[in-house]
Amino acid sequence: MTPDSSVAPAPAPATATSADAERRLHPMSWLFVLVQQLKQFVLPLVALLVFGRGDRNELWPLIGVGALAVFSLWQYFTYRYGVVGDALVVRSGVFERSVRVIPFARIHNVALQQSLLHRLFGVAEVRLESAGGNKPEAEMRVLKLADAIALETLVRQRGRGAAVAADGETQEADLATPLLSLPPTEVLRLGLVSNRGMIVVGAAVAGASQFSPRLIPNLFETWGAALFGWAGQQHFGPPEYALAAISLMALFVLALRLFSVLLALLQYHGFQLSEHGRRLTVERGLLGRWRTSASRRRIQAWTLHEGVLHRVFKRRSLEVDTAVAEDQNQQRALRELAPIATPQACDGLIEHLLPAAGWSQLPWRPLPMRSWWRLFVWDVPFALLVTAALAWRFGGWGTLALLWLPWSIYKARQHAARAAYACSDELIAVRGGWWTRHWRFAELDKLQALQLTRSPIDRRCGTATLWLDTAGAGAWSPPLRIRFLPEADAQALYAALARTLARRRLRW
Repeated sequence: MTPDSSVAPAPAPATATSADAERRLHPMSWLFVLVQQLKQFVLPLVALLVFGRGDRNELWPLIGVGALAVFSLWQYFTYRYGVVGDALVVRSGVFERSVRVIPFARIHNVALQQSLLHRLFGVAEVRLESAGGNKPEAEMRVLKLADAIALETLVRQRGRGAAVAADGETQEADLATPLLSLPPTEVLRLGLVSNRGMIVVGAAVAGASQFSPRLIPNLFETWGAALFGWAGQQHFGPPEYALAAISLMALFVLALRLFSVLLALLQYHGFQLSEHGRRLTVERGLLGRWRTSASRRRIQAWTLHEGVLHRVFKRRSLEVDTAVAEDQNQQRALRELAPIATPQACDGLIEHLLPAAGWSQLPWRPLPMRSWWRLFVWDVPFALLVTAALAWRFGGWGTLALLWLPWSIYKARQHAARAAYACSDELIAVRGGWWTRHWRFAELDKLQALQLTRSPIDRRCGTATLWLDTAGAGAWSPPLRIRFLPEADAQALYAALARTLARRRLRW
């Protein structure tokens, strides 16, 4: 879906009137609105048609479908958008008129989505998002692909012009600079190292529950009774039970990896990260295509991730948090700058996008090694409960679960040995994890709040935890915090960061 610059119309002049600039949605937009509305009714309608008993009353839901079709047509005939000066004006409704004026400087993210149906009709869905909202500023279903690309270009140009005027920076040429692309081999590696197969399992469970809430529990009960009955007939002992459990787990993991590879191919085929001036654009997808862009100024925090399989393939992933409206569909959000890449490529991206931060020269300071026991102590109650349950079921063999405790001690010591933090004039960074490692960092200008906390154990040990808050943090992102700091060091770092933030905000 690479845009051709020849099809993008020139931006409307600042003196254009709304009548001159107004445009309609695509003539087939009503069909896509209808499809979107019907998604939540697909499974019930299929169940009605397949398992219905021939009663005429079962056809009443089709009246709702007709009402949704009328609503879709109504939205097409009443929706207008246009450019007036440095703002986008969206008009909708007839009896209840709605006029929404959206300044280009307020639009932080532009997302273009193309499903397979969109690609067949040569159209795209456009979402314009801003920071601090729970829904997009405007959602256009659907526009011609050329119009969608032209609107994205216009938002990028006008938004950058406003940023240049505010920051006094030199305007850069609107040329796309490729930063990262993923060939098919890298996409396959991404599928192998990720756990996206759980999405397929979750979707299957949700779909099955639509037909019968008891379908999944009944299957587990039936299969469990059959497996344990067969195992009882074979007079399995604890070693045989353990081998059977390991075999079933291996099959489950293999199936998850196959699903993960399939999802990775569907979602990340043709992945390309490019730079347009001060905006970053990501385009990806096999059957459906997603194209989203956001200003580099809106990136709030960064996460560099490295799991066990990442290390096997000598790869990492780089994600960012952006200050845009919350969106349950993460495919539309600009989060993954590098879903998978070599450590050198990830470091190169960070150095390019944060040239003043000095990422490769950060002065890392390790946390006290003596705090390892505080990571270990939380595993003790869990290990004792599991051991008691297994000993009750299998007798003395169950006490083998206590072997988890030495492993927990080793794991806690490894976590404590890798934990560190770094602070420079531009950046604050935290390093953590051992089995699965992460680097979490943010520019000092993007910090929203500082909090110094001390638990009863902290007061006993003379330590403290410093929490650093940024906007747009993802629910699954590791926290930006520094734990187990000696109290004096924590107080000094807190005071230094507070003075730096106060100084910079006074300049604003």
